[in-house]
Amino acid sequence: MINQRIEAIWREESAKIVAVLTRMVRDIDVAEDLAQDTLIVALERWPVSGIPDNPGAWLMIVAKRKAIDMMRRKKRLNQKYEQMAYEGKTHVEPNWSIHHEEEIQDNLLRLIFMTCHPVLSKNARVALTLKVVGGLTTEEIANAFLVSEPTIAQRIVRAKRTLATSHVPFEVPQKKAYKERLSSVLEVIYLMFNEGYVASSGDHLIRINLCHEGLRIGRVLVDLLHTEPESFGLLALMELQASRFKARTNAEGEMILLMDQNRKLWDQEHISRGLDALRKAEELGGANGLYALQAAIAACHTRAILPDETNWKRISELYDALAEMAPSPVVELNRAVARSMADGPEVGLKMVDSLLSEPSFKNYHLLPSVRGSLLLKLGKKRHAFEEFQRAASLTQNVQEKKFLLKQAKDCLE
Repeated sequence: MINQRIEAIWREESAKIVAVLTRMVRDIDVAEDLAQDTLIVALERWPVSGIPDNPGAWLMIVAKRKAIDMMRRKKRLNQKYEQMAYEGKTHVEPNWSIHHEEEIQDNLLRLIFMTCHPVLSKNARVALTLKVVGGLTTEEIANAFLVSEPTIAQRIVRAKRTLATSHVPFEVPQKKAYKERLSSVLEVIYLMFNEGYVASSGDHLIRINLCHEGLRIGRVLVDLLHTEPESFGLLALMELQASRFKARTNAEGEMILLMDQNRKLWDQEHISRGLDALRKAEELGGANGLYALQAAIAACHTRAILPDETNWKRISELYDALAEMAPSPVVELNRAVARSMADGPEVGLKMVDSLLSEPSFKNYHLLPSVRGSLLLKLGKKRHAFEEFQRAASLTQNVQEKKFLLKQAKDCLE
């Protein structure tokens, strides 16, 4: 039991620790090794001494001490090399240092910018950052990308090797270089938040710490890039999604669909911040940005006091714009849901069926889940039952599986 608690604490704290260690030692691989050494110390000591009152601070102190000890050993070794070089009339310059004069003090955001370096391919940037910063497993990242786990593992290994051989510094780039990294940075923050919003695996539907970290970094980012509309679009989307936390599950942690949620539980402070950020994105000319469009869709739900008042025609139009601007199978699936609500389940089902041969959807549980819902609305309960059963077999999240199996059972009653 205590090891499970330690694992939960580690998932919450590890990204911050790796970020601080990377700033100290200037090497992600070394930072991750030191972080793992720190976890081992906790696993050895805490079952005996008990978990500290502030476990995050305890882990950070131990990690920093390990980094300092390593650097001292390295410094002493370098000094010996210098002495040997001096005696041999050859000068060798030490190749390690810690820089303190840097523009942004948020270590996690700094780490995101570092791992989103243009020396890496876009897919490699996002995969590495989700692993190092988001603390996601390779399986969870593979689910986000809809690709195989070995593919993600290879991307991460190659990305680390490339950063090391290219001597990429642990720093936020000059402002003129922000834009070449911004899309990857935004994507990472979005995927981190999204994994928290609907966890791809585990016992809980929501990983609240990931959502809060994504929100925090998003707020820091708009302060840094206060003229970039997409930064505000992403923040708006996250704030509006976060407003539903309390309504998305019941007291037992079971899943509640959007249309069945108690809207009185939606957090008005998050909604207010989200709508303000969306207005800012639109004022900056970013109304048709990737995240601003999704935020506008979320805003449509927010503005509907009752589910029946939802403006599905407007949501369908926004999904049409999103599909044109950033086409993807996932967007098409969501667009099909919106169209089914606006124009009827027959229309939605036809659109969903056109996605059945999509290779990336082979093991994507939301495709049969949506199809089952549409078949049920059309009165085809037996076929809906089969789709819900298939969806339940594909998801790795306990609460989603439980919900889908209940939907399947309801089809037979």
